[in-house]
Amino acid sequence: MEMIDLRYSLAMERIREIRGEDAVLPLFSRYFETGADWFVLLDDEMRFITSNEASEAEISGLRERNRKLYEEILPENYARSYANPDYAAKTLGEEIGPVLSALRYEMRSALQFAYRLLKERVLIRAELFLEVYTAFTVSYREDGGSPDTEWVKSILRQYIADYAEDEMRHYLADKLTVTDDRVRRLVLGDGPESGSFLRDLYLTGEYVTGNETETAAYIAALPEEKITLIADSITEGFRRGFVNGGKNLAAKKNAAILFHAGFERIFRKCADNLRRMGLNAIVPSEIPTLFYGFRHGETGYSGADPNPQYSYDHREDLALFLNENLRVRRLEGMQNAFRPLKEKTVLYAGPLLIMTFGTRPFSPVPSPYAPRFDEPQQKMCAEYRARYGELFSEAVVSRNRSFTAIAFPLPEIAETIPLYREIFDAVLDINTLDSALYEEIQAKMIDVLTASVKVEVRGKEGNRTDLTVRLFVPADPSAEANFENCTADVNIPVGEVYTTPVLEGTQGVLHVSGVYLDGLYFKDLELTFKEGRVTKYRCANFDDEEENRRYIEENVLFHHEGLPMGECAIGTNTTAYMAAARYGIADRLPILIAEKTGPHFAVGDTCYTRIEDNRVFNPDGREVVAKENAVSAMRKTDPEKAYFGCHTDITIPYGELAEFTAVKGNGERIPIIQDGRFVLEGTQILNIPLENMAH
Repeated sequence: MEMIDLRYSLAMERIREIRGEDAVLPLFSRYFETGADWFVLLDDEMRFITSNEASEAEISGLRERNRKLYEEILPENYARSYANPDYAAKTLGEEIGPVLSALRYEMRSALQFAYRLLKERVLIRAELFLEVYTAFTVSYREDGGSPDTEWVKSILRQYIADYAEDEMRHYLADKLTVTDDRVRRLVLGDGPESGSFLRDLYLTGEYVTGNETETAAYIAALPEEKITLIADSITEGFRRGFVNGGKNLAAKKNAAILFHAGFERIFRKCADNLRRMGLNAIVPSEIPTLFYGFRHGETGYSGADPNPQYSYDHREDLALFLNENLRVRRLEGMQNAFRPLKEKTVLYAGPLLIMTFGTRPFSPVPSPYAPRFDEPQQKMCAEYRARYGELFSEAVVSRNRSFTAIAFPLPEIAETIPLYREIFDAVLDINTLDSALYEEIQAKMIDVLTASVKVEVRGKEGNRTDLTVRLFVPADPSAEANFENCTADVNIPVGEVYTTPVLEGTQGVLHVSGVYLDGLYFKDLELTFKEGRVTKYRCANFDDEEENRRYIEENVLFHHEGLPMGECAIGTNTTAYMAAARYGIADRLPILIAEKTGPHFAVGDTCYTRIEDNRVFNPDGREVVAKENAVSAMRKTDPEKAYFGCHTDITIPYGELAEFTAVKGNGERIPIIQDGRFVLEGTQILNIPLENMAH
């Protein structure tokens, strides 16, 4: 650590000298001066949060400091920010601008490391900035110009290569093992400066808005019995996931809790429950960096997204640097990073996700200067994703790992705080519905589906869905089933029944007029399947058809050709559908709830990815046997082709559904849903919320 401290001191000393120097072409002066200011700010923040000042500061002062950390990328400032590839290209040059914008993106990743007091992770980014600055000073001194773009690219490419293993090792340790950093202690209530929930929010380094402060205030005011109900629902669902999946929880020691700032009180109760189950709570961070991509709110503890457009613009920055040599080095670094952690990662039980929803819908604006992967790079990324999935599965022993997920709204979902609290309570009711009731109703559907060879799905009211899905036919329907009866264990709330379709004979069109997938809006999304694989696709987000195709390729297909249909399911939670309609929030539901509000179909991997050989039983004792398709079956002969590392659910709302009909081998048709209503005998009780909504 002495060497790190020395390097850090020298780097910060040099950075503080940059402002006021006349050492680069004037065109680039402001870029480097503001970059230097950024690292000076982070250095000052680290001093602040380790001093008595932090615990004594006024909330207004903490709020101002928090805003200053994010001000350059906030929507009102983004048009004139070097973190914006458009602005960087137009002011610094169309070739060098996007590269320097990618550098600024990487520099900004030092923020979360600084608040965790991980000095080495901040240091390597400061040294990268200084190395690029030096290249500009040398060029200016020697010929009065600036370095060519390839020189600057080579510096960043070498940086990614040099630290690929170290950064991945840190990433894996943070996600899968218990690390003792400052933010973990803070959210657990163990930090020395820990005080009120509101004060703690501003001391995490995450971006804090009214969503986070109002959520923290509301949850802090809830009675203890309600907090206990929420936490018990989450941790009991996690435990049941192991029991129902025939997995050994006793072999595990750690579980990650992924949650949004403002939910700390619930998190702490969950952590207490986990301790009683013999598990330690992991608090993963969420850090945007060139080394590994992520989508905001998916991978760890996170605050508000300061600007979704910023994240979208930089999602493929690696395209500027990725070549064959870097491809090899990244794969090598990833493999080497997994190896020394194996003794700890096998103790990882899985994640408990407390998801949030309700922020204003985001539709990205394509930038001509935002980097895009070309076709060879897309294949490299797909290869990396697949290899990561394989190594991850080995590291955590996927066949003995589970998860649970639940979602709650943020205040932005409502116009007033009283209405927000009403919606929150409605969602809480949805999340704690009677599993036993749904289990019984869904068993009646599975009886029919297990006796069928296919289902036919048709849309109405402008929905163009016309789909035939082939089903696996169990050899012994009395002991086996082709659909799983899912209540409220790994996926809260109840309920759905789902299967892995047979690809051969699955064909037709899946269409939705509008849907949010991983926070991105898709208008008029249409996928065409042939032999179970996507062959054509379109949407209407942009005027340019090619841009629409790219949007789907990047965010649904993830650069894979012919993704298979990995899941066919019926969501049965009509109460959630009714609540969404009552409050006008259907367009803001997360997929966790949205998939329960109608039939849905997933493209990508199956629900049983890497656990196909685990035996799974429905509550009635019948074994679920439809767990693989022709693609995932290749795991035994050609594993690199068996998985894609993605699974995207697309739901057809009841109101757009003309029929979901099971078809037996003799041609007999048994409707399950007709004109948006459940018609199968024994399932009609699900229509009560729909009828109440109609009145």
